[in-house]
Amino acid sequence: MVLEDTKNGERRVVPLSSRARKTIANLPRHIAGEVFPGLSNTAVSHRFILLRKKLEIEDLRFHDLRHEATSRLFEKGLDMMEVASITGHKTLHMLKRYTHLKAKDLAKKLG
Repeated sequence: MVLEDTKNGERRVVPLSSRARKTIANLPRHIAGEVFPGLSNTAVSHRFILLRKKLEIEDLRFHDLRHEATSRLFEKGLDMMEVASITGHKTLHMLKRYTHLKAKDLAKKLG
């Protein structure tokens, strides 16, 4: 999938799982091909807040979803460069904030 407008202002190509591609393919399309036509970042944030309130979830920010997804990519065994290519992190220093390495998991890898 091509992301034309990213947080850092650079166009980026990101891989999607077959499940994600299927989900996006089944969404209704706007004539221009946009998945979420006419939604600004503010509108998305507002809808997220409304849904969070409806579900009675108090301590969750939209950005927490990125943190969670990034952590799951590491748990799937992707290395830092692979995860950075998906998440768009420019520096490994910033990406390291999402790694939560456990000694027992590292010991298992060592054999």
